[in-house]
Amino acid sequence: MKWYVVHTFAAQEGKIKETIERGIKNTALEDKIGRMLIPTQKTYHIKDGKKTEREKKIFNSYIIIEADLTQEVFNYILRIPGVTNFLGTGKKAVPLSESEVNRLLGIADRDKTDIASYDFFPGDLVKISSGPFMDFEGLVESFDKDSKKMIVNVTVFGRVTPVEVAVDQIEIIK
Repeated sequence: MKWYVVHTFAAQEGKIKETIERGIKNTALEDKIGRMLIPTQKTYHIKDGKKTEREKKIFNSYIIIEADLTQEVFNYILRIPGVTNFLGTGKKAVPLSESEVNRLLGIADRDKTDIASYDFFPGDLVKISSGPFMDFEGLVESFDKDSKKMIVNVTVFGRVTPVEVAVDQIEIIK
């Protein structure tokens, strides 16, 4: 089996995933379709002093599907209302590379944990959700996993200023 990307109508990813799962149950296609991912990440918002958690889709309008992509499977998925196409060239679906799959599986595994286990990388765009720099957006300069703090470069009065914030004070912007 290989991994493929299916493009869907906006906000239909979950519905289409459920439709595929229900439709293949107890059929010959059940062995030809493996895992399906809709990569999401947890973000935290602090409003009126209360911390709320939200899930945000990383790739809007896309489902990642592990499948033995026979013509029958290809046609079945394309006939589902809300599915626009497989990513690929022309009418041929192109499987993801091993490095892309490993990255996506890392995102999926991270979703099972909390945001504190997320690896931030220099250049990631984030929004500060609490504290004196609330609603400022900036780029991650550095991230310390042990202290769960990061340095974010924000623009204050037209100047780039490094600010230290805790992981639970940020939202990731994709």
